[in-house]
Amino acid sequence: MPQIAASIPDYELDDVAVISATQGLKAIADDTRMAILDLLAERAATTSQLAGVLGKPKGTVGYHLDVLKSAGLVHVVRTAKVRALTEKYFGRVARTYQVEGPMDDRFGMLRRVMEECVFPEGEILPMFTLRHVRIPADRALEFAQRLVELSEEFVASEPGGDTTFGLLAGLYPTAMPGWDGDDE
Repeated sequence: MPQIAASIPDYELDDVAVISATQGLKAIADDTRMAILDLLAERAATTSQLAGVLGKPKGTVGYHLDVLKSAGLVHVVRTAKVRALTEKYFGRVARTYQVEGPMDDRFGMLRRVMEECVFPEGEILPMFTLRHVRIPADRALEFAQRLVELSEEFVASEPGGDTTFGLLAGLYPTAMPGWDGDDE
């Protein structure tokens, strides 16, 4: 059984937050903002710390944090006095964001996977599988819940190693034809 880190991240946050499709998707439709959210899933961080890890100017990271804050995706989780200044530590509002409402860009996550996925020679990962099956909607919802639970376990894993891995999970209806129950 994989080790789950109860202390990841190092601040309190909700398990799920509902965000509007319009404001929330606009806020996360940027690689820098997604990287910030991913980093904050491990621990709270200041603008300077995030800028250092991302290799971007503090002003740029500050701008992106403001966008995420306005969208309700991040907030200040603690402060620390450093000399005469007060440093703000930002954290995610929730481990998982559930998008509510119409989604104009339904394939943003798929495009992101295609852009960031690397294929190291001789490695077993990345690994993809695509399957189709005709099942009742209530059974599909059970699978969807298990995918959510798996993704929550994935992000709660103890950080380590040299590689950041991504996990993309999805369950979706298709227009593919299927056999009727009486067909042989």
